[in-house]
This record gives sequence, structure tokens and C-alpha cells, in this order.
Amino acid sequence: MTTIPVLRLLLVDDHSVVRAGLRRVLEAHEGWVVVAEAGELEQALRATLGHKPDVLVLDLDLHGTSSLGSIPDFIARSPQTRVVVLTMHAEPAFAQQALRGGASAYVLKEAAEDELVSAVRAVVAGHTYLTPQMGAAVATAGDRDRERVLSPREEQVLRLLALGHTNAEIAARLYLSRRTVETHRANIQRKLDLATRAQLTRHALEHGLIAV
Repeated sequence: MTTIPVLRLLLVDDHSVVRAGLRRVLEAHEGWVVVAEAGELEQALRATLGHKPDVLVLDLDLHGTSSLGSIPDFIARSPQTRVVVLTMHAEPAFAQQALRGGASAYVLKEAAEDELVSAVRAVVAGHTYLTPQMGAAVATAGDRDRERVLSPREEQVLRLLALGHTNAEIAARLYLSRRTVETHRANIQRKLDLATRAQLTRHALEHGLIAV
């Protein structure tokens, strides 16, 4: 007889009615078991440490306290746990921060009945899942924020490039080797997806790295 592997889930939401609904949706699938529930952050952290669930379904608002910044804490307590954020926040910035913190999925509550099961399946398979409309929004927000990817040193190099300095001149000014400057320049071009000095100069002007 084939044994169905058990998928262990932890539900974190400060509304018991919501948790009950989520439990029904998830446990309708054979082998999926909700091993614990929590309604506030500290309780959720203790439950994560105690149960080491396969999947943590996490609301971002727990009695007025944001759990967004605690996602790395959940993962530190149980590295094998995949975090599925389930929230009403549709702003791309929240999704970006959740994913940077280590979450594997970001699902809007309004779409939970249709998408939560798909998200759980995706993260268990090692994939990332975003509510479809969030995926496009996050990509667009990422395009707007690409300049933040640069390190302070890369910004220095970009500024000097935009001012017309050669790699050798930049190396002398910043007390770096020419090869290091060339590496910084290559990284800048890759991160910003820009190929020419003219494009780099335009980017520096548009983002206030050099004055007109």
C-alpha cells in the first residue's frame, strides 16, 4: 500500500475564523495537516521552533503588529520551513520586502481560495509563487528601483565615469587598481542593463549623481 507523505502546515493569523477557513481549504488535500495555529507573533515564533513545519502560512498584520520584518526570524528557527505570506497588502514594496526576507510566496487574501493551494504546492516543489497581478507589479517596481542596487563604491565609480574620467584616472582618484575599476564598471553596466558611457551618463544625471 502506498503511503501518502504528510505535509505539515502552521497557520498564523489573528482571526480565528480566518484560520478555520484556511484549515478547511488546506486539509481538504490528502496528506496535508495543520499541526498548529497562532494568532500573535511571539506565539507564532514559538510554534515554528516547536513544530518545524514544512510550510508556514503567515499573515502580515497580527493585532496591529507587522510580521514582515520577522520573516528571517521564522526561517532562522526552522530553515526547512517555506514561508507563504497571505495578506491584504497589494503594494509591490511589501512583496519585495517579504521575498528579500526569505518568503517563498506572496498571496493576496482576496485570492486565497483560488491561489493558496497552488502557492503551497509551488513552494514545496522549490519554486517561488506570486499572485499573478503582484508578479507584474513587483517587476515594474523593480525596474523603477534599479539604481538602489548599486553599492556606494559603484556609485562613486559611476559618477566619475559620467564626468568623463577614464578607468585609469578613476583608479588613481579612488586608490584602486585599474582591474578593480574595470570590475566595478562591468558590474554597474550589468546591474543597470546599460552598455555605453552615454547611457551611464544619462542615468547618473537622471538620478542626481552629477549636476547638470
